[in-house]
Amino acid sequence: MTDLYAVIGNPIAQSKSPRIHAAFARQLRQDLRYEAILGPLGGFQGAVEGFCAQGGRGLNVTVPFKLDAFALATERTERAEQAGAVNTLKFEGAGVVGDNTDGAGLIADVRGRLDVMLQGTRILLMGAGGAARGVLLPLLREGPVSITIANRTVDRATALARRFHPFGPVEGGDYARLAGRRFDVVINATSASLYGEVPPVPSGIFAPGALAYDMAYGSGPTAFLGFARDQGAGRLADGLGMLVAQAAESFFLWRGVRPDIEPVIAMLRAG
Repeated sequence: MTDLYAVIGNPIAQSKSPRIHAAFARQLRQDLRYEAILGPLGGFQGAVEGFCAQGGRGLNVTVPFKLDAFALATERTERAEQAGAVNTLKFEGAGVVGDNTDGAGLIADVRGRLDVMLQGTRILLMGAGGAARGVLLPLLREGPVSITIANRTVDRATALARRFHPFGPVEGGDYARLAGRRFDVVINATSASLYGEVPPVPSGIFAPGALAYDMAYGSGPTAFLGFARDQGAGRLADGLGMLVAQAAESFFLWRGVRPDIEPVIAMLRAG
């Protein structure tokens, strides 16, 4: 019997998840069907119940329902608890397991695909919203020397740093405090690139050979990656690899097998 999975969000037409998971299924010869569900605003639980009534086994969850998914889960992984949001649901009998695969996707892309080791590095994480929160614990588990969170609203950066300080060396502040400092890895977790903008970072923040990583992606380099190239960053990467890698983590949670992300990234790059 073909197993049923889906992604739910609003809007949802732009989602690449159906193509990604269909490619995973072909690659690993898994008998499954993957759909996209336009969830009604204010009607997340009802949509999930309807999906389960059809025999649904698991859901990817995107905006604006990640907090609804967190509340719905009867069991959550540690990374979901710390992120305060769920992007993957697995239905097991009467139970609902909630996970957050964003951080695992970032690590898989940076360490696994790009071969950039994070242990002993100085990391700058720009932004203090859900995207940043979802990756902090996995980043700290990699053993960096420090993680610095920079955000326009300073209170959000310092609050996030306080929350995650028990897990490792993390500090928060504004962009002005970055002047004169250099980082080995600079991650853009803000929405600035979606608007063709660059976070207000000072010049000179990239250490020799530094990786500039933008969680956003598009048909060409983002505004941040253009800035990083001009500032002498050693390597540039957008978030398409993270998107596919976090999907692979969801697939592993559901099916117990891990896809190869490289050919799927190549497929998406090709259009």
